[in-house]
Amino acid sequence: MDRKVTVVGAGNVGATTAQRLIEKQICDVVLIDIAEGLPQGKALDLAEAAPVEKHDASVTGSNTYDDAAGSDIVIITAGIPRKPGMSRDDLLKTNASIMKGVCTQIAVHAPEAKVIVVSNPLDAMCHVACETTGFPRQRVMGMAGVLDSARFRRFIADELNVSVENTHAFVLGGHGDTMVPLPRFSTVSGIPITELLSSDRIEALVDRTRKGGAEIVGLLKTGSAFYAPASAAAEMAEAIIKDKKKILPCAALLKGEYGIEDLFIGVPVKLGAGGVEEIIEIRLKDDEAAALNRSADAVRGLVEQLKRLG
Repeated sequence: MDRKVTVVGAGNVGATTAQRLIEKQICDVVLIDIAEGLPQGKALDLAEAAPVEKHDASVTGSNTYDDAAGSDIVIITAGIPRKPGMSRDDLLKTNASIMKGVCTQIAVHAPEAKVIVVSNPLDAMCHVACETTGFPRQRVMGMAGVLDSARFRRFIADELNVSVENTHAFVLGGHGDTMVPLPRFSTVSGIPITELLSSDRIEALVDRTRKGGAEIVGLLKTGSAFYAPASAAAEMAEAIIKDKKKILPCAALLKGEYGIEDLFIGVPVKLGAGGVEEIIEIRLKDDEAAALNRSADAVRGLVEQLKRLG
């Protein structure tokens, strides 16, 4: 294939992202991890599945960033996962250090790549990635809203007993407890869910969406979600590689949009060959705007904490 994506981190999220990409025949994949043998073993396993899955995309495992050269996209999943009782904020210091190391290498070996950040706490890690690589804001983005919206869509479909293909949802703000699901922009075949569900049931779905990651962590006990995050990252990569101009909610660096300055926050964007080609500003009601500002304040607090940590 003539397109190449590097996935950094060969854990559950990274390996599943690689699987999604090659089985959709979107691109060839390089899987990088510091653990010797881990990316090579998972890459070989995925490659041996190719005859059964009927695709010719290649996947290569590596412990060095030399193999990332020429990548169109780098998806960063590296970092420690959440454990029960641990918030995304608890991950800040450790994962910031990991992100700096990864992005230093990416800037050297894949200087033209678009970067999709998956590592948590996501919005803060986007700041680390952008500052470390020095890439323009169009080429650095976070996978958050796609995942959160997918969870909201799943819960809506279950509540109404309809196909997930008929559901559409938008979740704005930071990737965490302050995220802002927008029920009036969430629809079933174009019908707003505010016309189909009571306010109590909508609030219950919104609350479950906010706690979606923690719910899975609590059930797994020893890890965090990986199937849905991998699907979300792959959808973003596909939109860029195929220049689909797809409108997706992603963490993007705002420069005055929504009244927010110099902060990565989840908003609807147009993803195409240039990366974040446009930030879509939708008119928010006063309560929605207030909720988005509260979410932005939470993200800003993490960024300031990062600065104190050095």
